[in-house]
Amino acid sequence: MKIVFLDALTLGTDIDLSPAYALGEVVTYANTTSAEVAERIADADVVVLSKVEVNESTIGEAKNLKLICVTATGINNLDLDFLKRRQIEWRNVVGYSTDCVAQHTFALLFYLLEKLKYYDEYVKNGDYINCPVFTHLDEGFKELSQMTWGIIGLGAIGRKVADIATAFGAKVIYHSPSGQAPQDGYTQVDFDTLLETSDIVSIHAPLNEYTENLMDTKVFSKMKTTAILINVGRGPIVVEADLKDALTNGTIAAAGLDVLCKEPMTADNPLFEIKDSKRLLITPHIAWAAYETRMRVLQMTIDSIKNFFTDI
Repeated sequence: MKIVFLDALTLGTDIDLSPAYALGEVVTYANTTSAEVAERIADADVVVLSKVEVNESTIGEAKNLKLICVTATGINNLDLDFLKRRQIEWRNVVGYSTDCVAQHTFALLFYLLEKLKYYDEYVKNGDYINCPVFTHLDEGFKELSQMTWGIIGLGAIGRKVADIATAFGAKVIYHSPSGQAPQDGYTQVDFDTLLETSDIVSIHAPLNEYTENLMDTKVFSKMKTTAILINVGRGPIVVEADLKDALTNGTIAAAGLDVLCKEPMTADNPLFEIKDSKRLLITPHIAWAAYETRMRVLQMTIDSIKNFFTDI
């Protein structure tokens, strides 16, 4: 069996791929362009990838190909109709990042909520040395226990965030963009109620017809001016130009993002103009990426390959 990793760099350079070697011949490439795919997988039985496009033009000439493994949950880069016609199976990974994404949600929140950039710089630039008292309170913040946390999308990650927020004492409400039936444990509300009453709004929903461009100027205008937005769902759920205006105009207080409409970020992204990290914090799609999480992805992928060839 020949296994080709097309964009192994998406798993990180600190991940040991050697467990895959027991399955057969393994060839790895850090990155692969669409134009390079055909040559690199010409005699592959299995292709492992994250974001590489899979369609007739990229894999059409791969005569031995039996299985595509996606080291992510999203499969919008796969032409499923073509794979079905070619009788090529695909597998993705699900449920691997719940703890990590929930953890990163709170990392984004606390950085913004407690004005940590300001206070870190206050100490490091020497101002604290000359402070007349033991504390410095110029940038105020509030207790999470006194806040309402509104969650958009109460799936596994949303519920994990809800549980942690509840442990801090926050009141948790949620909205289902697709209109799913209410779930036990938390109060489901309509969208306007969530926007108008939440001090924190966090997005944990998939990108679909219910959520694409959901967060726009009209929506931001309904939020509290003191509200913090967190998006660890999908970039296109937020209209980035509208968010830029909302942050610039003080319509909402701050935003923490781990996902963008185009990744990597492009120079013309309107959010790139905002350099104030107290108002906007962006991380480069790392909410899923703790070491243990990435090792879990690799092991789930290896298990998928083993199971596939055991079943056929």
